[in-house]
Amino acid sequence: MSLDLSTYKTENQKPKKEFQFNLDNIQFSKTFSDKEKEIFYRELGMLLKSGVDFKKALEIVSQQVTKKKERELILTLKDKIVHGKSIYESMKESNQFSPYEYYSVQIGEETRKLEEVLFELQKYFNRKIQMRRQIVSVLTYPAIVMLVTVLVLYFMLNKVVPMFSSVFRQFGSELPKSTQYIIKLSNHSGTIFGVFILILIGLFTMHYFLKTKDSYRKFTSSLVLKIPYFGKLIRKIYISRFCQSMNLLITSRTTLLTSLGLTSKMIGFYPIEKSIEQIKEDITRGSSLHESLRKHSIYENKLVSMVEVAEQINQLDTMFERLTEQYNEEINHQTKMIGVILEPMIIIVIGVIVGIIMVSMYAPMFDLSKIINH
Repeated sequence: MSLDLSTYKTENQKPKKEFQFNLDNIQFSKTFSDKEKEIFYRELGMLLKSGVDFKKALEIVSQQVTKKKERELILTLKDKIVHGKSIYESMKESNQFSPYEYYSVQIGEETRKLEEVLFELQKYFNRKIQMRRQIVSVLTYPAIVMLVTVLVLYFMLNKVVPMFSSVFRQFGSELPKSTQYIIKLSNHSGTIFGVFILILIGLFTMHYFLKTKDSYRKFTSSLVLKIPYFGKLIRKIYISRFCQSMNLLITSRTTLLTSLGLTSKMIGFYPIEKSIEQIKEDITRGSSLHESLRKHSIYENKLVSMVEVAEQINQLDTMFERLTEQYNEEINHQTKMIGVILEPMIIIVIGVIVGIIMVSMYAPMFDLSKIINH
């Protein structure tokens, strides 16, 4: 598919101001979850492909949903379309769809490729859901084990160690250094756990109030990317989303600059957002996409090289689709490896912690038994 770097035009194109969006003031409620959107776009695309007109398709889809708010939203869209508004305008006014979605639908309307756009949106949300499920499934077991570990540690320091400590005081013999440290830790365990909980609450509170600040987002994103193994995985996840978004928008005949702008708003990852601002400026000055991408370390050399080839053969949409598939395969493999690596590591950590406490408590008991026997 050819890619026009100039402003996209059609016979029915509206004035330029219609293409500018107040992306920062869009508000979203939770009427439509990602899973519900995936179903919505899939069924709507199938109905349109079978020859059903859009208003009738919305009516059929509304009859299939079970949630009242979801049904009301779909019927509201239908009513607005019946009263003369475009699909794009109806979606935008509902505040339930992102600019990424309703702008793609607008291009689909104008190019008469709405069914293709809907199927691409369905694929986008399907991949997003699958990725989230896989990450959650991999991290659920380690998270539960870590929680149990903390609870067991708290129980041992508050119940088990004090029992041994009272026995040691009765004999009055000198205790090993490790036992002394464990007893001191037990005596202050309430304070330690309390401070730990307060620190967690403080971090969550700070994140809540600072999450929109550029300086905070820059710091946290750079910190996350430096985490061994996890940093590379998170980087690939966001690059995959970048490729997927660019594929959808370019396939929908969206201009390159517009695609980059909407992708920036959809991804929500600071390094990519900031890089896209500079990339858009470079392209406006005449640079190619791959040259602009190469200036930013967040993008891998593989991505830059593939984009360079795609620009030479004028197949950016196809290349972004292939890159999305490749990155998704790599992410799937790495997330599986996280589970394989984390599970034995956590078991080892638990064994070491419990072992140290038990050895520190029982070693003096063996010494006391030797004294009593003699």
